[in-house]
Amino acid sequence: METRTKNGDPIRVLDVSSAEYRRAFELFLAGTDEKPITHARLGEIVAALPHRRVLLDLGAGDGRTTAYLGRSFDRTIAVEPSAAMREKLVTACPDALVLPEPLDRACPPEPADLVHLSHVLYYVPVPDWIGTVGRALEWTAPGGTLLVVLQNPESPCMRMAAHFTGVRYDLGPLVDRLRARQSEHDYALETLELHYRTPDLAEAVDVAEFMVNVAEPAALDHRPSRAALTDYVREHFELPAGGYAIGHTQDMLVIRRAGRS
Repeated sequence: METRTKNGDPIRVLDVSSAEYRRAFELFLAGTDEKPITHARLGEIVAALPHRRVLLDLGAGDGRTTAYLGRSFDRTIAVEPSAAMREKLVTACPDALVLPEPLDRACPPEPADLVHLSHVLYYVPVPDWIGTVGRALEWTAPGGTLLVVLQNPESPCMRMAAHFTGVRYDLGPLVDRLRARQSEHDYALETLELHYRTPDLAEAVDVAEFMVNVAEPAALDHRPSRAALTDYVREHFELPAGGYAIGHTQDMLVIRRAGRS
């Protein structure tokens, strides 16, 4: 498979509404073990909830995980500001109440027994993380659980992003701040080992480009070249037996809100 850009070109800025983003995202989903592993853990968390009345998915994306979780709840509320993602979301979750506002303007109509905030904080300035998670915790029913998911800062995926952009995301300091401010809740930071695999170099580079985009390359003075990214993929992700594997370990912050409902 040939790439759609020349090797000397800078890496692309992939807008979530673009065909290029959707193609890269589908390549990633086709090659990763993320869904079966994360869904298995999510299922365990859901089974341990005292109530399963309302699910609130913040930044629900295309609704695949929302639909999986929603099977266990009486009602589903999803927040998704991207029109392109909402189109898929309403198909995947036809019975969900879908709110189109950004998180800082969303007003869910009732508290939820499970609030899911997955891979959203990349798009929130780090100083605002505490406020964003604080609002999500307010939307969590007493005795309910808030899940915050983000790439582990030491995953091969994030080391690559940091190498090219200097950007590094880390839930650890956020957990410390939350514990200091609201110590009555229970906090646990878990790690899930995940991998994307492909036999094809061009596909591996396309997915690596998709991964680097989480660090907003549009804000860089000089975007790295496609050639540099290709060299990085060859050096760090090529397997001895052939093909390529990119680890994208995730951190899952599990916050169990104090109280009973």
